[in-house]
Amino acid sequence: MNKKNKKKTRKRSRKIRKRKKHKLRKKVKHIQIKKKTKKSIKIKKKYRKSGKRKKLKRRKKVKRIKITKKTKSLRINKQLAQPQKLNFQKVLNFILQPFVKLYEDFKEKRKIKKLKQINFERKEKERQIKEEERLRKKMKEYEFQDEVRIARMRSHDLKRFIREEQAILRREQVDKRRRFLEDLKLEKKIELFRKRELEQIKRMERVALQEEREDYRPVLERLEKIKEKYRLIREQKIRERVKSLGLEVLDADTKEDLLQKQKAYEEHRQKIELVLESFYRSANSLVFQLNKRYIPKHKSILRVIDRRYEENLCFIRYDDHSDDDWLILIYLEDSNPAKETIIVEDKTNPEKHVTKSFQTRDIFAYSDYLVDQMTSHIDRERQKKAS
Repeated sequence: MNKKNKKKTRKRSRKIRKRKKHKLRKKVKHIQIKKKTKKSIKIKKKYRKSGKRKKLKRRKKVKRIKITKKTKSLRINKQLAQPQKLNFQKVLNFILQPFVKLYEDFKEKRKIKKLKQINFERKEKERQIKEEERLRKKMKEYEFQDEVRIARMRSHDLKRFIREEQAILRREQVDKRRRFLEDLKLEKKIELFRKRELEQIKRMERVALQEEREDYRPVLERLEKIKEKYRLIREQKIRERVKSLGLEVLDADTKEDLLQKQKAYEEHRQKIELVLESFYRSANSLVFQLNKRYIPKHKSILRVIDRRYEENLCFIRYDDHSDDDWLILIYLEDSNPAKETIIVEDKTNPEKHVTKSFQTRDIFAYSDYLVDQMTSHIDRERQKKAS
């Protein structure tokens, strides 16, 4: 409080001094103006008045100016010369005031700086938390986008594989029809050959009859031998063909029996082949894609061996391995197309041998299972090579 009162008194005294000085300056200017006006009047009346009067007036005017100046300066000195009571406490306060003020300013600045530092650390921590949350959210979004993209690619690949398989299946069906027509043509040719043979025999008979010979028996015997020879040749070819199909052939079987067995076998095999067709095509497409993109360099390519017609099976193996060393074996249960059950034996993992069964309508589940097992097998091979 003492300091504030002192400051106020100082300011008031300064203001009073400034006002007094300003008033003195105004009065001095006013007196000087009066002097100038009077001088001009004296110059005008110099021809009327005498020189003595001029001297007296100048002296009087000078005296008045001096008196006014003295009175004003005395008043100012009186006001400035007012006694001020001073004591030791006030002097000490006055001397220590700058240091106290500096110390208080220093404490205030340090406090403000500390608060700013705390506020900055708090904001920085909040910013780091927000940034971590944003990065976590961004990573989750990236993972979700990758999963969506992989699912889209998988569905796209599956659709493409199915379209390719269907196109290949259509081509195969066309080829089968063509082969079937070729077989029909061959049968027709055989029939024509048989007709030609009969015509030849008849011609020979006519020739024999036309010839006038005493003994007609040798000619007939020769004709019978020719007929028997041709019949035996045909039956032998049919027997060999039926045996090559793996069917049982009896000595008592006639040509019609053999043809009937062959026809039944071919129909049964065609049914088996048609049931296994989509499963074989799916495995073939998968192996093609794996060989094209994912197979390791230290391994040979994969192959799908087709033995549906001969042995009711197909399997996947490496190109440099034997047929017994397969990875996945696919076959029809009991070779019975009516069951419509496909058995898949899996040896991709050497630690366990897995056997699964699928219905013919479960082609997509079968494809997903093959993809998972083969990709896992390739990953294990890569890890084994790296270690």
